[in-house]
Amino acid sequence: MAAVLRFLPGLRRLRDYRRSWLAKDLIAGFVLSTLLVPQGMAYAELAGLPAITGLYTSVLCLLAYAVFGPSRYLVLGPDSSLGPMIAATILPLAGAGGDPERAVALASMLALLVGAITLLAGVARLGFIADLISKPTMIGYLNGLALTILVGQLPKLFGFSTEASGLIQETEAFVKGLADGKTVPAALGVGLGCIALILLLQAFLPKVPAVLIMVVLAITVSSVFHLDQHGVKTVGTLPRGFPPLTLPQVELKDFGPLIAGALGIAVVSLADSISNATAFAARTGDQVRGNEEMIAIGAAGLAAGLFQGFPMSTSGTRTAVAERAGAKSQLTGVVGAVLIVLMLVLLPGLFRSLPQPALAAVVVTAAFSLADPVGAARLWRRRRAEFVLTMTAFVGVAVLGVLPGIAVAVGLSILNVFRRAWWPYSTVLGRVPGVQGYHDVRIHPNAERLPGLVLLRFDAPLFFANAKSFRGEVLRSTRTGPAARRVVIAAEPVTDIDTTAADVLQDLDEELAAQGVRLEFAELKHLVREKIEHYGMTRRLPPDRFHPTVEAAVAAYRAETGARWEPPPDRPPAEGEGGRPDRAPG
Repeated sequence: MAAVLRFLPGLRRLRDYRRSWLAKDLIAGFVLSTLLVPQGMAYAELAGLPAITGLYTSVLCLLAYAVFGPSRYLVLGPDSSLGPMIAATILPLAGAGGDPERAVALASMLALLVGAITLLAGVARLGFIADLISKPTMIGYLNGLALTILVGQLPKLFGFSTEASGLIQETEAFVKGLADGKTVPAALGVGLGCIALILLLQAFLPKVPAVLIMVVLAITVSSVFHLDQHGVKTVGTLPRGFPPLTLPQVELKDFGPLIAGALGIAVVSLADSISNATAFAARTGDQVRGNEEMIAIGAAGLAAGLFQGFPMSTSGTRTAVAERAGAKSQLTGVVGAVLIVLMLVLLPGLFRSLPQPALAAVVVTAAFSLADPVGAARLWRRRRAEFVLTMTAFVGVAVLGVLPGIAVAVGLSILNVFRRAWWPYSTVLGRVPGVQGYHDVRIHPNAERLPGLVLLRFDAPLFFANAKSFRGEVLRSTRTGPAARRVVIAAEPVTDIDTTAADVLQDLDEELAAQGVRLEFAELKHLVREKIEHYGMTRRLPPDRFHPTVEAAVAAYRAETGARWEPPPDRPPAEGEGGRPDRAPG
């Protein structure tokens, strides 16, 4: 039994369950269900699917995570950031007719693929996949996604629909719809009123369930004023009951696009889930188990895919609602799932009068929460290179589409890492009087130097991509200032040397030796030193070329040459400098 529980963290937590938590979990589960229903339906329609599939997805992922999930608080479900990605994957495959049954089958298979990818990544301990999107590119991606969602929901908000896809086409179709007089005033009034109500309640009464209050009022207004007779589309009666276990049937030719979409969705889902898990674990003092989270999210995706669901993720909003409502365990999610099932079985017509513009309002306010223009502005002030990454990801999503946009975002993040390793920061070091150690002469232009000695720091491991860059930096450093006699690499940042870099290093040593310059290293890590020996480089780089510290290398040079510290050539020595005894670098 213990061996089984090791793979079921959710059930393992039942051993620590306290009776005093039961009432709080029941109440929190009821509160959570009131948010899960409208959001589930809204995000299903955002994904181009029937509203009911959002409820199926909510139920299955809540139950699966309660069994497999390591967190006591995280709440899974349909997500606004995944909706456009799901739509971009399945709608082109569903065809121009938009057959709902085919769309549901494609979405369910997509959920199975995302679940399998995530589950296998967790088993293989590939949690680092969630780090493939850097913060700047994620900001740009989410800003582009928020704009795409907003424009896509405008027709529904104004009471009509379009067949366009993509930001530019949807914008053109929306403007054309306005020009053709397709706006339904009653629908627009409901939509704008619902948006305003949600935003006001969230701003001034954050502990109040804003979406629930909006839904109740929207249903009431719709029923009292018979909005369906004034051109306002409503949700209608949902199918009664719960779907059976079903393996979705899709054509073989569809698997290529589905797998491509699944990979992008898995990366975004994992990045979102791990960040939410980290945030709530920090607040509650729990430990984040990244690989277990991936397995749990994968299991939830598989469960949803077998019951007409679609890919989902964790939700910071729903988790925060459950936490504020007093949730103590995953029993909260189980209660929410049971209540949704009871509603589908006993009260399928409960939301039949809910206006479609109200669901659009839920999605639009979610899009507002995704956008982070302040974060983009902060990057502009702090680091322009990362602002460029943000804007490139934003344009990628807005112009190319959601799936190409996530590919652009991931690609930019990887290229940015490679760029930093390819062209790392390097600098010459000098001694700053009164400050221990040796410091960047760019930051301290008045730093003193020893004639003939170059202290060079290269802030990256040496590998095939930056080996020639390293060689160039070393040679440049010997050509500035007085004639160099020795170059000491402050090698503490050099965490690796591959075979290509080793060959370049040997050639560099020969080139420097021909110029009468000796190449040495200080603070090189033991494992890297072992690699140099393994590569057979000890003939050119014998042990006396390596020093435990930069201070030891400097002391050895001064003992051999009698050199004294001097100010830079363009700064005259201050009074008392020049002939005074040197201060220990510390």
